Amino acid sequence: METKNIELITRMVMEAMAKNDAPTKGYLVPIGVSARHIHLTQEHVEALFGPGYQLTKKKELMGGQFASNETVTIVGLKLRAIENVRILGPVRSASQVEVSSTDAIKLGVKAPIRESGNVAGSAPIAIVGPKGAIYLEEGCIVAMRHIHMSPQDAQAAGVHDGDIVSVKADNERGTIFNHVKIRVHDTFTLEMHIDTDEANASKIATGDTVTIIK
Repeated sequence: METKNIELITRMVMEAMAKNDAPTKGYLVPIGVSARHIHLTQEHVEALFGPGYQLTKKKELMGGQFASNETVTIVGLKLRAIENVRILGPVRSASQVEVSSTDAIKLGVKAPIRESGNVAGSAPIAIVGPKGAIYLEEGCIVAMRHIHMSPQDAQAAGVHDGDIVSVKADNERGTIFNHVKIRVHDTFTLEMHIDTDEANASKIATGDTVTIIK
């Protein structure tokens, strides 16, 4: 092979490696600690709060979601319960309960780690409101840790929707989170969501930053 061809191929490989590796190194992401919460269908909202009831907005969240003023009690096996669990709106096409692993142990349910919306075969749970109760044969999960990003953030970080990355918390605990899913949408702002178990174990609070390392 001619020397010029070798030099050309070498340069192309090095440029490709730099393009793939450079963007994600040192990319900072703010943390949002996600407490236990619930998503409900309109049918289930009315079953819990009464016919025609509409969720009322307490706080705006990203992606058009909001924390509602309404809370309920969730009940697991052997009538183990957790009170004052907040509902997030707007209503969805399927109801879902997101808890931490510690919550699942307290409730006595085997909640799998899943991406939000993937509830097939997940743990059963009962939900009790002021006007009634519902039972979900499946719907209780531990949310998979993930990073919300706008398309612009994703491009800057060199990642794509659905990618799995690792993230480092550079504090006194020095925690590395693997299996972090990238979620990209026009309505998202840059934020990594972890649950209260993960935050407490790694001594991370909402507003702290972590770094995408690969």
